[in-house]
Amino acid sequence: MSPLATEVRHALTTEEAAQHLGRSPQTLRIWACKENGPLRPVRVNRRLMWPVSEIRRVLGVQ
Repeated sequence: MSPLATEVRHALTTEEAAQHLGRSPQTLRIWACKENGPLRPVRVNRRLMWPVSEIRRVLGVQ
């Protein structure tokens, strides 16, 4: 896992985002389903992708 501060991609997979957020992938899937989490995913070809900018915002990383 690369440090979030040096991440160059625009979005991460659910598994990668969960590692950065310290949550299980299933928690992120529940946030997406219920639309009640601290960030919202983008759907790409029926897959959830989590914007790096939003992950940084939630974690307070610039």
